[in-house]
Amino acid sequence: MIGRITILLLVVIVCFSSCKSKKTATKYRKKHNTERVVRVNQTVKEKDTKAEEPEVVVVPVNIPYSERVANYINEYAQIAKEEMLQYGIPASITLAQGILESGAGAGELTMKANNHFGIKCHTGWEGDRVYHDDDERGECFRKYNDPKYSYRDHSLFLTQRSRYQDLFKLRKDDYKGWAKGLRKAGYATDPKYPDKLIGIIERYNLTAYDDEVLGRRVSTIDPDDSKIGTYSVQAGDTLYSISRRFNLTVETLKKYNGLKSNDLAIGQVLYLHPVKNQ
Repeated sequence: MIGRITILLLVVIVCFSSCKSKKTATKYRKKHNTERVVRVNQTVKEKDTKAEEPEVVVVPVNIPYSERVANYINEYAQIAKEEMLQYGIPASITLAQGILESGAGAGELTMKANNHFGIKCHTGWEGDRVYHDDDERGECFRKYNDPKYSYRDHSLFLTQRSRYQDLFKLRKDDYKGWAKGLRKAGYATDPKYPDKLIGIIERYNLTAYDDEVLGRRVSTIDPDDSKIGTYSVQAGDTLYSISRRFNLTVETLKKYNGLKSNDLAIGQVLYLHPVKNQ
């Protein structure tokens, strides 16, 4: 009897061990059938991770303001004329605004964002931006990779907003009307904004660029008949600004006056035509 019980227990133990081994083997096989996820490390090119750096225009700030303005006009007059051809905004107005808003290219906002017209981000702007203190601290301003894009955005800004539409009913040579209209439409809060623009336009003879676009011939001074034979240098004048005012070249003006350099003195009298027996 005891022998039978012993044999029966051995059979049970063997069967239990066999079942456990099968379960373990089954679990082991399922683990190998599990789907594996392969991770691939993609190499990102360095140039794809960096934003395009804006073109930095170096403007000398340790020169007289009038000379800086003359340099600014020389740099951006052609762009202003092209914008006038395409969008109908007087080149004189565009240049005067650029000079005033950008500090003749040396303003902080202009230097760090190529923003020559103080245009803020406004709703819908998706381009680059910088933050700058203006009417309030930390206001959002548009940032451009090149100054020419600032000029184009200025044209689009005026042509695409209904509040400026009355400006385009004015004559293209009515710079005073445009200056006053900009202030009236809310472009600037400064009540003296129109007078500042008009002063810049008249001082640097910026209407000459409007005349070029409009196809007008700028009258030259006849040495024999001109009533203005000389000019007395005033504060802020440069050879460039004087030559533009009287439709001369800088080299011609220097030749008429026997000048070897561009240096001028307040009160200095310049001849505007060849001097006889010179």
